[in-house]
Amino acid sequence: MAVEDPATITLPQMREQLYSAVVSDALDGLGYSNQSPRVPLPPITVDTTLVGRAKTTLWADMAHEDPQPYELELQAVDSCQPDDVFVAAAGGSWRSGVWGELLSTAASNSGCVGAIIDGAVRDVVKMRAMQFPVFARGTCVYDSMHRQRVIDIDVPVQIDRVRICPGDLIFADEDGVVVVPQAVEQEAIRAAWDKVHAENITRDAIKNGMKAVDAYAKYGVL
Repeated sequence: MAVEDPATITLPQMREQLYSAVVSDALDGLGYSNQSPRVPLPPITVDTTLVGRAKTTLWADMAHEDPQPYELELQAVDSCQPDDVFVAAAGGSWRSGVWGELLSTAASNSGCVGAIIDGAVRDVVKMRAMQFPVFARGTCVYDSMHRQRVIDIDVPVQIDRVRICPGDLIFADEDGVVVVPQAVEQEAIRAAWDKVHAENITRDAIKNGMKAVDAYAKYGVL
């Protein structure tokens, strides 16, 4: 049923009831029409709906030997909070696998629920065994040392011109990644929740024989 107060909708309820496409539709209705990167970021480890709050990191490719490898990425992982989603804005680089088993283990121990990597990852079999959700461009066996590094943490970042701020709500599944800005979070979640309810009614009507045109005319949902 519809929920009047979106503040009462918990993250576990969002994971169970909502999904990226319906959240994107809700954001469209609020005038936020560029909240999903149009680049491949498929689920690499677990086929699930990832929902949490962005823990942002900005990455750069290295052109020289790094005197302090891993420094900021380890700080970022250790500072994760429960329900965080680790976001690596690495510009889609394939120079190395910037995320793997050990970082997943450390992040998970801090309560992080998954990772969005705009770049490559490795240790996929081990991360899959952990059931740790990772969405990424693909895989690369190379270690990040002297190839890529974190240059800033907890700052606004971009993936394919989609702005992601620390604490923004993230939805990710097989359809894509959607970013919900905090300024419109309550309105977006309420609209998405109500649309899911309306879609369920419409689906049942069509299953019971109603034509799609008639169902849309009656319920206004597609």
